[in-house]
Amino acid sequence: MALIETRALTKQYPRVRALDTLTVDVEPGIVGLVGANGAGKSTLIKILLGLLQPTSGEVRVLGMDPTHRSEEIRARVGYMPEHDCLPVDLVAAEFVTHMARMSGLPSTAARERASEALRHVGLYEERYRQIGGYSTGMKQRVKLAQALVHDPDLLLLDEPTNGLDPAGRDAMLALIHRIGTEFGISVVVCSHLLGEVERICDHLVAIDGGRLLRSDRISAMTVQRDILAIEVDEGTEELAARLAASGLSAQRDGRLLLVPLESDQTYDTIIGAVAALDLPLHRLDQRRHRVAELFANQPEVTHAAQ
Repeated sequence: MALIETRALTKQYPRVRALDTLTVDVEPGIVGLVGANGAGKSTLIKILLGLLQPTSGEVRVLGMDPTHRSEEIRARVGYMPEHDCLPVDLVAAEFVTHMARMSGLPSTAARERASEALRHVGLYEERYRQIGGYSTGMKQRVKLAQALVHDPDLLLLDEPTNGLDPAGRDAMLALIHRIGTEFGISVVVCSHLLGEVERICDHLVAIDGGRLLRSDRISAMTVQRDILAIEVDEGTEELAARLAASGLSAQRDGRLLLVPLESDQTYDTIIGAVAALDLPLHRLDQRRHRVAELFANQPEVTHAAQ
């Protein structure tokens, strides 16, 4: 059974159509829901949780319709909101215990689960500190702990790396990956950063303007899309023109020229062009497309991925 199914899902606000006939199936695993800010990601998550009603179309979460069974869905789904929404005057253990109680756990079990969840996110030693004294990274971990505390089947994480420095982003992504692989919990990571999603996710759902751009396994997006990266110390534009005249399309990426590896002849053509122009070749190697590069014709998405 798919985790999430939508059919022609539409959400119309007075002046904006946030979702526009969105049809997609999301399978179990670690899934990236990506798109530029305003693409409709947060609206979709709120509809999945039953917090917003769709204008039209159909939606299922774990086989249930959130329009009619939102409480059952929220009992099986953990949600980490994007914005800072934590009570600053509570200690983390008290807050996460309260959220466990809200999910239906009895008092003793809620305290035990809260301590366990805070241990999983690396806050066990700090669990009796007031949340108001936490760093941004620690607050993000508290939000993740409360989403985990009732042992859900699915986690919905809305921009989980917001406000974090590079080290904090790496730590949060590693934590999410561990939850999805070791805990057996499916995770949907909502992000505008394609590069982050590529690192930890199995599947990608990309939307823009409320419409589906693409839904596929990340491995399928990169297979057989090998390219050659060429770097010369000078004459990059001349080399690109020479390759184009030889029938090779070269895309500029900073100091690099990226050329699709279509056959073994591609190498010979490049070496011949470099030699003919008498250019100093600094680099010629093979690499996979990054996922962000597959959306080069979607400027909003690729800009967000930088």
